[in-house]
Amino acid sequence: MDVLVIGGGGREHSIVNKLRESEQIDMIYATPGNGGIDQVATCIDIKDDDVDQLVAFASDHMIDWTFVGPEVPLLAGVVNAFQEAGLNVFGPTKEAALIEGSKDFAKEFMNKYNIPTANHQTFTNVDEAKSYIAEQGAPIVIKADGLAAGKGVVVALSVEEAIAAVESMLVDNQFGEAGSRVVVEEFLDGKEFSLMAFVHGENVFPMVPARDHKRAYDEDKGPNTGGMGAFAPVPDLAAPVVEEAIEKVLRPAAAGLLAEDRAFTGILYAGLIETPEGPKVIEFNARFGDPETQVVLPLLENDLLQVMIDVSNGDDPRLKWRDAYSIGVVVASKGYPGAYDKGVALPVGLDAVPDDCFVIHAGTDKRGDDYVSTGGRVLLVGSVQAESAAAQAKIYDYLRIFDKVDGFFYRRDIGF
Repeated sequence: MDVLVIGGGGREHSIVNKLRESEQIDMIYATPGNGGIDQVATCIDIKDDDVDQLVAFASDHMIDWTFVGPEVPLLAGVVNAFQEAGLNVFGPTKEAALIEGSKDFAKEFMNKYNIPTANHQTFTNVDEAKSYIAEQGAPIVIKADGLAAGKGVVVALSVEEAIAAVESMLVDNQFGEAGSRVVVEEFLDGKEFSLMAFVHGENVFPMVPARDHKRAYDEDKGPNTGGMGAFAPVPDLAAPVVEEAIEKVLRPAAAGLLAEDRAFTGILYAGLIETPEGPKVIEFNARFGDPETQVVLPLLENDLLQVMIDVSNGDDPRLKWRDAYSIGVVVASKGYPGAYDKGVALPVGLDAVPDDCFVIHAGTDKRGDDYVSTGGRVLLVGSVQAESAAAQAKIYDYLRIFDKVDGFFYRRDIGF
């Protein structure tokens, strides 16, 4: 079969790598791909939200299956368009993907179906938001309602910080239309974890849990990012907590979307926090998490294409997982998640990866024989080992090549 992967980030590079293991696949295309994906698949210069061009390409090239990686094309209706064209596609419709596209919708949905989450209020008026914040006190969480590339969340430790956050979103339009409404919610204290599942209708097939590191700098300091690293599984997460999350979050969410005429097929991601009252939802995503995908997929023993086919057909894919630890550390452009330079040369010899490590490209392009940066999160270096300490040692040993060049940084405490 010929397969298309829509997207050009680290998540999509991981998906392409996993699909390459399938003996059922002849050809893999990626749109638009990146410098790393280009080494293992055929990249086509079509933007991931150019729905008409994507449908035309898949039709013209008789693509057997398409996997949609990012959230933007999902909410642009790419799955709806593929289905209307009679093409096999794995991902939720734009109606189902709204569980990620609007935090206000997600909160109201969780309230309706008794899915545990933080108390909250939604505002479009800055003065009303300020009054609510003053009444609730800090710490408190401010979220842009729409998509903001993982940057639209402020965990405010003071009332002043919270007020500044709502002003930047509602008055200064920091996130444009995505921040025209804000969700102000209760701060939940506890250990976070990510739980993803293959979903089709009411069928839910959970993956191994992961934990990502959101803050930019060591010791969980600095601003929130899209994720500076991740690991899976999560040793301090008890099995009963995971089971509770499956039964009280994932299954009710899938059933609720079906009841709302928003039947979900694809990857449902729950960002969760372990509290004394049990796991609660921080956010839902309608696709693989990034960078969690980069550490979870290397643990999957199944043929990913066959999993997609089985799940889409309503069959149990009988997921099997390696008994090992998977860790990944993100290398980012200096300045991220704020302003940063692009076109910065990556270290020479980047492709000389030891057998016990892997490199996943996110924001790179290849110019001649060299790679240059094109994004804030540039790449991820990962390793799968029997012991987590061994994986960390392998990764940080390889990352020394970045200590010899300017323009990049990475956290030195991922997985600890």
